[in-house]
Amino acid sequence: MREIVASVQHITKRFGSETVLRDVSMELEQRKIHGIIGRNGSGKTVLMKCICGFLRPTSGTVTVLGKTVGTDCDFAPDTGMLIETPGFLPHETGLHNLLWLARLGKGASKAHVMSLLETVGLDAALRKPVSQYSLGMRQRLGIAQALLDDPALLILDEPMNGLDKSGVRSIRELLLSLSAQGKTILLASHFAQDMDELCDTVCEMDQGVLTMVRDGHASACGTGERGASASLPIQTG
Repeated sequence: MREIVASVQHITKRFGSETVLRDVSMELEQRKIHGIIGRNGSGKTVLMKCICGFLRPTSGTVTVLGKTVGTDCDFAPDTGMLIETPGFLPHETGLHNLLWLARLGKGASKAHVMSLLETVGLDAALRKPVSQYSLGMRQRLGIAQALLDDPALLILDEPMNGLDKSGVRSIRELLLSLSAQGKTILLASHFAQDMDELCDTVCEMDQGVLTMVRDGHASACGTGERGASASLPIQTG
């Protein structure tokens, strides 16, 4: 039996006269990695912000773990997220940044934080302030932050951004491991290889319209405007 962790139903989002999401629907099944591919500015990030609760859709509903976001709760419950550039205290170390965030969350232990830093490959930079981090290191720290409270749902916007080949490989292995452990992941990327190697389902976002590309369940994603696509989009960035 399919267990749906998050459901997006007929979302439209407008900013003034500009429509950035057009009648978008999708379902995120538990223990799977769900991919959205599309060019920058296509609407991927806006959709993720609506799912998390950072933006309210103009119409339509978002339900996460049985709660309607914006009605039953302000933000998606039991959800870790990395959207756009993560913000950290620049003069603190990555360890201290995560410890501060742990106090604001579920109180993750120092041992757990240290384990996360090792998992994302930052254990060698424990004494380095975030101001000295490269873009790839900041991205790794953002992934560790998303995992801090051991969420059931992970929403990751371009998590490979700034990573070298070794970093991309290690983060891909981490995401596959997390999925095998039972976590549900929504991943946005403009790289087709991420979709090929990681994702159980793939949708394409283009000018606010979401189209199914690959999925075992025909209802997993789509819009009221376009039908299914049979091939994976090429790399666009």
